[in-house]
Amino acid sequence: MVTVQYRKEYSPALGRDMEYKVYGDRGKPMLVFPTSLGRFYQYEDSGMIDELAEWIDAGKLQVWTCDTLDEETFFSPHWNMQDRIGRHEQYNAYIVHELIPRILEESRYNNGGDDQKILISGCSMGAYYSGNFFFRHPQFFDSLLALSGVYSVNHFFGGYRDGAIYYNSPLDYLPDLNDDQILAQYRRSRIIICCGQGAWEDEMREETARLREVLYNKVVPARVDFWGYDADHDWVWWRKQIKYYMNELL
Repeated sequence: MVTVQYRKEYSPALGRDMEYKVYGDRGKPMLVFPTSLGRFYQYEDSGMIDELAEWIDAGKLQVWTCDTLDEETFFSPHWNMQDRIGRHEQYNAYIVHELIPRILEESRYNNGGDDQKILISGCSMGAYYSGNFFFRHPQFFDSLLALSGVYSVNHFFGGYRDGAIYYNSPLDYLPDLNDDQILAQYRRSRIIICCGQGAWEDEMREETARLREVLYNKVVPARVDFWGYDADHDWVWWRKQIKYYMNELL
């Protein structure tokens, strides 16, 4: 039986309470982002925790599912571009300076003092989040599992790339990245990127292929898979994929 903790904590970076859930009491820490406009409980409600239960119950995996602020950032119908990306940068600060340190501190305590880096993951919009956080802040992570994501901000900001928008669009900033230390961190990590070729996957398939090319050109090893034409942009396939790839990651 998977142990579950619900938490609600005030975020100084965001000026509001943020909610999340923690599944399991020890093991490899895994941070998961929801799909567009989804909530922290979506991963459980969509059956993904059930797929991971064998590793959680065995003490090999601890899953943290967080909230996003999509309605104020990427999907805001009211705010202008700079206000939207500014709010996202506040969210970035929440994840990097508040939630991730909590994950690492508790992981160290729950695993007998052993320091572990984080496996970061998500589906659809969650894959974008996980990829962007992984590539922007590789010091915290040693594994990325991104399912059916986009990796640019074209859908949200068109061709506009001023300021922080550029630094949240991996397909824009990664080709320009030449920092040997950061590239070395990527190369030491396990990177799995996957999408289907079925319904509603066209944009994801195109951007996944572009990301594969960028990583190849940077000599960053990555497993990039394209599942069949029956593999749609849907939870039924993401449940199959998470089970399949977790066998490799753990």
